[in-house]
Parts: sequence; structure tokens; C-alpha cells
Amino acid sequence: MAERERKRFRIGDRERDAGGPEKGVGLRRRLRERPRIRPRVYGYLAQEKESLRQGFAALFLSSVGELVAGIVLAGIAGTLEDLVGLAVLIPAAIGMRGAIFGAMGSRLSTSIQTGLFSFSLRRGVLAENVQAAAVLSLVSGVFLAFLARYLSDILGVATELSVVDYIVISTVGGVIAGALLLVITVFVARTSVARNWDMDNIAAPMLTAAGDILTLPSLVLATYLIDIPIFSGSLALTLTAIAIAVAILGFRLGGQNLRRILAESLPILALTGTVMILVGVALEDRSEQFTTLLALSILLPAFLQEGGALGGILSSRLSSKIHLGLLAPRGLPPLAAFRDFVLIYTFAAGVYLFIGALSHVLAVVLFPEGASPGLLAMMGISTLAGLIATTAAVLAAYYGSVGSYRLGLDPDTYGIPIITAVVDLLGFMSLIIALIIFGLAG
Repeated sequence: MAERERKRFRIGDRERDAGGPEKGVGLRRRLRERPRIRPRVYGYLAQEKESLRQGFAALFLSSVGELVAGIVLAGIAGTLEDLVGLAVLIPAAIGMRGAIFGAMGSRLSTSIQTGLFSFSLRRGVLAENVQAAAVLSLVSGVFLAFLARYLSDILGVATELSVVDYIVISTVGGVIAGALLLVITVFVARTSVARNWDMDNIAAPMLTAAGDILTLPSLVLATYLIDIPIFSGSLALTLTAIAIAVAILGFRLGGQNLRRILAESLPILALTGTVMILVGVALEDRSEQFTTLLALSILLPAFLQEGGALGGILSSRLSSKIHLGLLAPRGLPPLAAFRDFVLIYTFAAGVYLFIGALSHVLAVVLFPEGASPGLLAMMGISTLAGLIATTAAVLAAYYGSVGSYRLGLDPDTYGIPIITAVVDLLGFMSLIIALIIFGLAG
């Protein structure tokens, strides 16, 4: 007891020396509270170790898949030179698959967490989402074709493809890739339920990677159906008629949830497609740079889609929390949202370094000398541009989810398409900015 009293008086003496008891107490409080910030972050990441494990596994797996798509893009450089104007369609065709099926995965994840999911293709949440994805794939294919052709004319971008060619390539390629993605999405949902995985952490990166891998070869395959007398024109007309018919039938004969998904998805996908066509226009203008430094062509699909995947993870997590009442949709993000932001930046730091380094290695191994500006340059370009793109993805994910919820819309439907549009446009711009900083673009 006496020893405790002596300690108390010694503390009081130090407080007086520091300027009085009140100032001493404040000093002790600051010293006691200051170290809590870092442990609080580490503590949250420790609590989310399962999310980190699942997220990093899905992101690194998707990165490898997207780099495969990048190799395909670098490998079809000759096709892009022969079919002038095809590059305008590529970012939009790839991004639209991610927007449609990423949003579907987010809706299915929410239905799993709220106990509404059942594995039935006849009725219920899964059946309605499958029907919606099929309709949206057809309609978006035709829409992107008209958009690519006429925006190229308006913006003065050279193209040798007619509107019939664009319809055939965009719609046939989109349907082939969409059908395969539909199977993958259903498989991921069923596996998540069976293994008790959090689909929010794995759906966006896995589906965007699958979309990258499948869409580019599907588009190239569809190019063999153009310039066939009578057949190509008839096919384009048939596809356009089918797209209009299934959209009308979806609204008139579909269930309430299907009609809602279509009504909410079509406007935002139209906006998303327009933005991504503008990215394609920018890519067409700089195609020579990307076909000369093939490491950049390898990096491009992975870079754009990883930003979308990171934003998709965040959007899915925020949407689920809003639906479950765990996150208040405020104008200023609450602490719970900042914790998820930290998780996303943790993912980004590892993923962008990884894809930058691997793009260099693949370019050096697979293509002639001079295909890469160097390992450190590729890592620096990817990381710098990636952090800018991640910031855009975080803001788009939060305010897209909160804004759509406040307007009475489903944040699962709106979140990922908004992110896809924002990240593709700002991501490409950030990549160009990074290239300028590293002296590789003017």
C-alpha cells in the first residue's frame, strides 16, 4: 500500500513538472491512446484473416488468368492491325461480362447470407438471375456494337468494320463467353454454399478473370463469321431481333424480381458500356504503343480487371452489410467502412506488384527482346497506377452502394457496373499517367 502511494506521488511530481496535473493527465492519455491506432488496424486484419486468405487466393488466381488474357491480347496484335477498329470493342466487351456476372454474383452472395438462396433453375433467386444474365448478355452485345461503330464515327477514330461486323463480333462473342460464365457463376455460388465460403470475397475476382480469359478468344472466334456474303447480314439481323424480343418477353412475362433486375440493370449497363467504349477509343489511339511494348498488352487486361475485382469485393461486402443492417448508408463513411477500405488497399498492394512483375517475366520469355521496359519499371508502373485506380474503386464502391440504396435501388445490381465504368476509365487514365511519369509515353 505504501509503495503504491509513493508511486502515485512520484507520478504527481512528474505531472507538476510537465505543467500541472491536468496537462500531465492529458499527456498520459495521449501516450496511452496513440499506440492503439496501429494495433486496431492489425487487430482488424487479424480478425479478417479468413477474408484475407480467401481474397488473396481469388485475386492471385484471377491475376494469373487475366495475364493469360493479356498474352492472348499480345498474341492477336496482328489481328488488331488487320481489323482496324476491333480494339474499340475489346475493353467494353470484356468489362460488360464482368459487370453483368459480377453483379449477379453479388446478388447471389446477398441471397446466401440472407437465407434466400436455393439451388433451383426453375424458380427462385438463382433462376431469375440466370434469366436476367442471359437477356442482358444478348441486349448488351447488340448495344455495344452500335455504340462502337457510331462513336468511332463521331470521335473520328478509324475503323474498317461495318455495323454488321460489330454486331456479329460483339453479340456472338458475348453469348459464347456469357454462356460459359453463367456455368462458372452458378458453380461458384453452389461451392460457396457447400464449403461455407464468403462469396463476397471470391465472386468478383474469379468472375472477372474468367470473363477476361473467355471473352477475347470468343471475340476472335466470332471474327470468322464476318464478311460472309448474305450470311453475316442475316445473322446480324437475327441477333438484333432476338435481343429485342427477349428484352420484351423478360419485362412482360418475367417474375417481379426479374423485371426489377432488368429495369435497374439496363440503364446502368448502357452508361457502363458507353464509358468502356471511350476506353476502347483511347486504346485504339494508343494501340501502337501497346503493340510495341508487349509487356503493357499483357498487363492491360489484368490491370483494368483487378481494379474492378477489388472494387467488386468492396461493393459486395458493403452491399451485404447494408442489407443486413450492419452498415449505415451515410454520406461520410463510418468506421466499419474504413475497415473494409484497409482490407482492399492491403489486397491492392500485393496484387499490383505481382502483376507488374509477372507481366515483365512473361514478355521477356514469350516475345522478342525489347518487349518490356524492365522489371522495376513494370512494377513501378503497375503499383503507382494501381493505387490511383484502387482509390477510384473504393470511392465508386462506397458511394455507388450508398447512393443506390438511398434511391431505393439494389446496391448489388448497381455497385459493380458503376465500379467497372469508373475503374476502366480512370484506371486506363492512371496507367497512361504512370507511363508518362516513367518516361514511356508523351
